[in-house]
Amino acid sequence: MRFLTAFRLLLLGLWLGAAAFFIVMAQNAFAILPSHELAGTLVSRTLAILNYSGLGAAFVLVLTSLIVPAGTNKAALWTERILLVIFGLGCAVGQFVISWWLLLIRTEMGRPIDEVAADDPLKIQFNQLHQYSEWVMITAMTAALLAFVIMSVRKPPAPKKAGLGDFDFQKQFKI
Repeated sequence: MRFLTAFRLLLLGLWLGAAAFFIVMAQNAFAILPSHELAGTLVSRTLAILNYSGLGAAFVLVLTSLIVPAGTNKAALWTERILLVIFGLGCAVGQFVISWWLLLIRTEMGRPIDEVAADDPLKIQFNQLHQYSEWVMITAMTAALLAFVIMSVRKPPAPKKAGLGDFDFQKQFKI
């Protein structure tokens, strides 16, 4: 069980580290690259990798949460599972709903986003969806972090103590 717990913590920790790195990378991409179009393309592709890996990690983590020793705190276990589902749903909504809408709006604009007026309805809608994307990512990261904390502080169930009723005289004295 210790190996499984360590594997689960590693998987979730790797995703959280990648998400933190993504935030820094996205900010730097928009600061350094010559156009927002290039930066947006880089960030979109990197975000897709992060979302797909988050979906995979959430799936594996929920499945492995079904392997628990007897005596595990059920409330903490179900809280962890719910947080992992929220984490996976956040990645799915970010990738399959919001990113898809953003791509449709960018395609409908027909020109680089830097050339679109700030009061253009498509640009306003794009900016709102971008804000939603940030909120969904923050929600997924928060759920993943809370699940990580719950997994890491969980104490293994106490070993079963043998009583006199469990003592096997035939084994001990070879009768």
